[in-house]
Amino acid sequence: MQKEFKRDISSLKDIFIFIKSFIIEENLNPDLESPLNLVIEELFTNMVKYSPNNPNKIGLELKTDHDQVIIELTEYDVERFDIRETAEYDTEENLKQRPIGKVGLHLVKKYVDDINYDYQNRISKITLIKNLRNTDA
Repeated sequence: MQKEFKRDISSLKDIFIFIKSFIIEENLNPDLESPLNLVIEELFTNMVKYSPNNPNKIGLELKTDHDQVIIELTEYDVERFDIRETAEYDTEENLKQRPIGKVGLHLVKKYVDDINYDYQNRISKITLIKNLRNTDA
């Protein structure tokens, strides 16, 4: 399933409906809904936040391949940003010493099993892979 969403936080409601429809259509474990919502919400929100004046919609594709869910988020006319290159969030560091932010990307990395990134001609595509045999965080 694929769909484009307006680059606006208000699109999250429709994104969550889209995710739920995908889970039902693919007959997936309903427990997968929360992790998918969290991961997609975090990335979509960052896309909106860091390119607020970009008029282009954000593409979201959800598909299954054997025992995996594949999530692809595509942005058009944006700067390169590979989440795999972000610094690891130190959960052991004193809470008062931790930098503000980066928790969301930390959770994305923990909830999925693999992350791929492609950037060509100002088109950014993040591909996340979640193994179905492991639906826990």
